[in-house]
Amino acid sequence: MDALVELMSPGFWLLCAGIAVFAGVVKGLVGFAMPMIFISGIGSFIAPELALAGLILPTLVTNVGQALAQGPRAAWADAKRFVPFMLIGGVCLVIAAQAVPYLEARTFFVILGVPVFVFALTQLAGLTLKLSAERPGRLQAAIGVVAGIMGGLSGVWGPPTVIMLTAFDTAKDVAMRVQGVIYGTGSVLLVVSHIKSGVLDAEGAAFSGALVLPACLGMWLGMRLQGRIDQATFRRLTLLVLLVAGANLIRRGITG
Repeated sequence: MDALVELMSPGFWLLCAGIAVFAGVVKGLVGFAMPMIFISGIGSFIAPELALAGLILPTLVTNVGQALAQGPRAAWADAKRFVPFMLIGGVCLVIAAQAVPYLEARTFFVILGVPVFVFALTQLAGLTLKLSAERPGRLQAAIGVVAGIMGGLSGVWGPPTVIMLTAFDTAKDVAMRVQGVIYGTGSVLLVVSHIKSGVLDAEGAAFSGALVLPACLGMWLGMRLQGRIDQATFRRLTLLVLLVAGANLIRRGITG
């Protein structure tokens, strides 16, 4: 990640901090989407490995805060219903993360862009999935494989998680707590996995650490704004931004 030294200019840091604040605001408002905004925004102008490194520590800190917002007992009481998803997803995340250093940049951009684009498109279209509750463990495990692979390769595992919770018709307050536990656990695994993969090396960790405060500031602002703005409208605008950002990542992967 020698590119970080070359990019260390006031304009570069201001742009990255702005993206981190915006990602935090969105997470404070809707509970997810921080990694997608990070990887789509920062990944649009720097190397994908560096963009991935940048999101790791802010995601870890904000997810732990979200998971413990209402206390560990309340979080675990709800989250234990989704243990198969977390176990299978966690294993797949750790394994998939080790492939990151071996991916070509163009392939990486496509892998980053496709889930962001598809998630935003399906959400904007109002598409929903309903799952049978007869064998929830098997369904969770299957979705966990997808989420884990996505998370290991791109740091983004929110889309399959949100789709799963929606498909099981999970209550809003429960879904928020469960997301906190799932994302928090996944963030810890992401840190460990990418220390081993080399993505979170000294420079990557310094870059990621510098973005923690802006991300936390954004999340605080988002939580303060929850009752003051129309969340449906804001969420739709956020999805439109993600749709464009995801398409741009795919374009970079296809055209180079």
